[in-house]
Amino acid sequence: MFTHRTVARVTMVLVGCFVLLAYVGLAALGYFALTLLWLSTPNFETLLLVLALGGLVGGYLSYRFGTRQLLSRLEATELPRSRAPTFYRRIDRLTERMDLSEPTVYVARLPVPNAFALGGARNGVIVLDRSLFRLLSLDELEGLIAHELAHLERYDAFVQTLAYSLFRTLAGLVLLVLSPAVFLVVGVARAIAWARGRPAAWTETVFGRLVRWTERGVTVGLLAFTALVRAHSRRREYAADDRAAVVTGKPLALASALETIERAANPRRGLLSTLYVSPDEEDAWSRLFSTHPDTDERIERLVEHARSGRSTAR
Repeated sequence: MFTHRTVARVTMVLVGCFVLLAYVGLAALGYFALTLLWLSTPNFETLLLVLALGGLVGGYLSYRFGTRQLLSRLEATELPRSRAPTFYRRIDRLTERMDLSEPTVYVARLPVPNAFALGGARNGVIVLDRSLFRLLSLDELEGLIAHELAHLERYDAFVQTLAYSLFRTLAGLVLLVLSPAVFLVVGVARAIAWARGRPAAWTETVFGRLVRWTERGVTVGLLAFTALVRAHSRRREYAADDRAAVVTGKPLALASALETIERAANPRRGLLSTLYVSPDEEDAWSRLFSTHPDTDERIERLVEHARSGRSTAR
């Protein structure tokens, strides 16, 4: 006579076998699909070229449609020239000096006083928070606009979007190639866990730990790539500050604008700052993955521009 415990144990082993067969089938199907893909590809170089072009086209379309969706989501409205003629005359002077076409200026109610640029030198878009026209002087606005125009001049936002698109394409290709092996390893890990009577503990097996370490490796790679892109973004912020200081010849105006925006976005840095308890500086991880450098550092660099006279030439 078989006891209930024996029957349960045999049942779990059988279930483990079926689970293993299912994952082996998925692995075989994935391997078969990869084989067909490989045989239908003229050569490896052509495959890489097609994937690169696909990533570039996908990034471009994502950027174009993403810009429209973002403007719609923010309920941004175009600022007509008749509403701010003096402001637009400043923009005209800046675009002439920077050899740019006139950007389309939108105003919106952003979560904090801010400005950002989308597009490039010939189809640029600048979005301003409505409060900036109240918080900043005309010279400060000019410095801020010059900073955003510098981003358009170098296609900074577009370049970052393409970088992310190419990385997603590459990550998808690697995942596709590794999927048969991943299915097989997961199947073995789950089958062993069922045979041991602990199906939920499949990650504690040798094969489960291998999958877990693979996932951690992918996560580390993603974080490393993100850190590189963010570091490039911070360098471009410094470069845009430098360019704005040179074009306007008024680095202190941009420094003042940055300080005003920082105080408006973070009231704890205002006159009542001594009443709040806050850390002296951001932690290392926040700085590593930040898209913008510390505002105080940017202000110090602009002040140094003014002292050295590097931005006096227009």
